[in-house]
Amino acid sequence: MKIKLTFSNSFLLILSLGFLVTICTGSPKQELPVDYHPATDSYDGWRLGSQAYTFNRFTFYEALDKIASLGLDWVEAYPGQTLSAENPDAKLIHSMPADLRQQVKQKLASNGIKLINYGVVGLPNDETECRKVFDFAKDMGIETIISEPPEDAFDLIDRLCGEYQINVAIHNHPKPSYYWNPDKVLEVCKGRSKRIGACGDTGHWMRSGVNPIEALKKLEGRIISMHLKDLNEFDVMEAHDVIWGTGKADIQAVLTELDRQKFKGVFSIEYEYNWENSLPEIRQSVAYFNKIAAQLNPSGWQNLFDESLSNCTFKEGTWTMQDGVLTRHGGDYIWTNDRYGNFILDLEYMVSEGANSGIFFRTGDLKNYVHTGIEVQIHETTDGTKYGACGAIYDCMSPKKNVAKKAGEWNHYTITCLDNKIYVVLNGEQIIDMNLNNWTEAHKNPDGTPNKFNTAYKDMPRVGYIGFQDHGQPVWFRNLKIKPL
Repeated sequence: MKIKLTFSNSFLLILSLGFLVTICTGSPKQELPVDYHPATDSYDGWRLGSQAYTFNRFTFYEALDKIASLGLDWVEAYPGQTLSAENPDAKLIHSMPADLRQQVKQKLASNGIKLINYGVVGLPNDETECRKVFDFAKDMGIETIISEPPEDAFDLIDRLCGEYQINVAIHNHPKPSYYWNPDKVLEVCKGRSKRIGACGDTGHWMRSGVNPIEALKKLEGRIISMHLKDLNEFDVMEAHDVIWGTGKADIQAVLTELDRQKFKGVFSIEYEYNWENSLPEIRQSVAYFNKIAAQLNPSGWQNLFDESLSNCTFKEGTWTMQDGVLTRHGGDYIWTNDRYGNFILDLEYMVSEGANSGIFFRTGDLKNYVHTGIEVQIHETTDGTKYGACGAIYDCMSPKKNVAKKAGEWNHYTITCLDNKIYVVLNGEQIIDMNLNNWTEAHKNPDGTPNKFNTAYKDMPRVGYIGFQDHGQPVWFRNLKIKPL
């Protein structure tokens, strides 16, 4: 059950303490992810993910691990990819049995990724065959099927789109494929429901000599999804992908045009170059996309630390940031230069065997961080103590359950602070729902057990620095994002 707290600019009306918080400030309501992990897209209304075909030299599960490492929340699957190294005969395809579908759902959840699109897949003028694809999409929570259907199938497809409430987006492979020209896509969409539209592939348009901006303008109102590419050459069939913003597509203009159209949808990265080692180039493309997207319509999400670590405080050599991973080398904590009060902090961490660390927030005094800050515990094990388990508010409140992954695996934290309320989600499970106002005495928890703190938690600073602990063992962080509230 989800219960909402409602706010206004001038007063706070507490309806009930619950798992979902809604802020109303004269703008559309904002739901805080206090019982799940949020999408952290930079543009309010755009979802940036990856087509698994980008990693077609790897299994689908390996592709999900790579997509998660990029901090992306969405994936578009394609039919036929090997599922995992452990089961090389199993394929990600709409005919896969129920037990394999459940395994895929578990892997997606473990990575914090949603399967949003599926294609390019055939949709023939055959209701039995089409229903197999639509049934799979419905079961997996897929919003849009990407296809290049024959023209005589659209009466059937239009009917199924309405029945299943699932979109079909027409993809454009380069000429001489049937839909290389956006005029043909418009022609088959005419008179159809808005659930039938285009999956605009900017790279294939370029290979076909079609200007992506002009294609987008023609398709206005019919664009459902995008395969975003930037190529090194225009009107050259052998052109290849390059880091977004460095090629001939003018990605900034593409995004600006889609913003003008009020496009709300999915961008799938389909990077078809340097296949075995494309992650560094894709990471730079994601950074470029997020920079432009945040300028157009910012969602409020921002990187906690920049790549150069110039916006934080630490002793030189004790921490480094490389390829998006913050690594502890020993000798000091690392602290934000900015102070935060109400916020959502989303991040991943990985520990070594037996390691111990923590995340401090609202820290009022860096010279006395233990007694002026709140710590969420990071630990490989439960630490043998009630308030020392991974996910605990250290020495004050134990997690509802132990859901930490073993050493060497990435864990996903979401920490939400809203006035006196602290919520912690670890690996998809809400483990902390804390009311600071219940801690009314120094050195004492509400259940009568002692704690080490010289200040009652209700009197702790409500604004302060965020920091990551050096407790003597290796620990790594990535995809550190924050949304001030």
